[in-house]
Amino acid sequence: MQSSRAPRVYVVSSPERAFERARLRSLDVFRGLAVAGMILVNHPGNPRHVWPPLAHAHWNGWTLADLLFPAFLFIVGVAIAQSLAYRNRPDASRRALVRRIVLRTLTLFALGLFLNAFPLFDLTHLRIPGVLQRIALCYLLASLAFLGLSVGGQATLTVVLLAAYWLLMTRVPVPGIGPGVLEPGSDLGAWLDRLTMSGHLAHGSWDPEGLLSTLPALASTLMGVLAGHWMRGARSATTKTLGLLLAGVGCMALGAWLGRWFPINKNLWTSSFAVFTAGTSALLFGLACWVVDVRGHRRRALPFVVFGRNPIALYVLATLVAKLLDTIAVTQSDGATRPLREVLYRHGFASWAGPTAGSFLYALVFVAAWLLPMAILYRRGVFIRV
Repeated sequence: MQSSRAPRVYVVSSPERAFERARLRSLDVFRGLAVAGMILVNHPGNPRHVWPPLAHAHWNGWTLADLLFPAFLFIVGVAIAQSLAYRNRPDASRRALVRRIVLRTLTLFALGLFLNAFPLFDLTHLRIPGVLQRIALCYLLASLAFLGLSVGGQATLTVVLLAAYWLLMTRVPVPGIGPGVLEPGSDLGAWLDRLTMSGHLAHGSWDPEGLLSTLPALASTLMGVLAGHWMRGARSATTKTLGLLLAGVGCMALGAWLGRWFPINKNLWTSSFAVFTAGTSALLFGLACWVVDVRGHRRRALPFVVFGRNPIALYVLATLVAKLLDTIAVTQSDGATRPLREVLYRHGFASWAGPTAGSFLYALVFVAAWLLPMAILYRRGVFIRV
């Protein structure tokens, strides 16, 4: 038997077949799109030459790249509503279920710390926050909210989190700065992160995955949970899809309107950003449902299903390989030593496509290269759970 604390290799077996048959193929497609997009954004050929839609907004505003991480948290919420509803049966042990949630949270958080430390493992300057750490915390808190609150209670909690974060960020004074200063390193969240994790932040004085902004990120996840409740209802696939599309448009409009008082900003994960990106996520999920579940175009979506069935494994492996490509040094004919990633980018892409297009093509090929190993796992029914 494998240790419950280690990532589990999961092969579909008879007790789980009913749940597997009930899975929304469109959810796997949307999850695959999101994780592929995150890898595409995170690993360009040259960070100084990024195709503008794949570059994060410098501060206020948004780009395509800014929609991907919120979409993944939204998907986490939808999956919570599906999987926990299945596992939280009357004959199931609530204590065992909570223990499973906590162990998964710890594993995700530890994986995030490992990725931040790799390959040098300099613990004196180890970044503590991160993408997987935020997923872990949001998964834990949203799961507990799902188990402990009614649907109405979950909706109320979502609104309270968004309102509380807005009040904290705009009304509570930061020592030496004052209230409502939403500039890099000057906001309340950055002050709290320096107070608790000084020397372990992404940008020295602040971090985009800091402690306080976990509140609206949790709201993003809970909005996915609410969408998951909608998808579990006894409605036709067409009705569910239309509901997602209408909710998506409505949340986008509401988020844009709220941005007049609390600007849309991914680095701060503002309340307007959470609402707006919940709208884009619901809209994209609705489109995936329409194409895959309503129209039945499943074969064409298979590559994203393959990615979407092992998303954390894909994200971790891609990050490790990308870091190795930046660590391995190659001596060129001119005697200069460059990272292998830069050599591949220069000679394989930029030399004929130019710096920006070459950087994009490198990232695209990097993502596509993962299709074969993920397809092998999928064909064998091997799904790695953490």
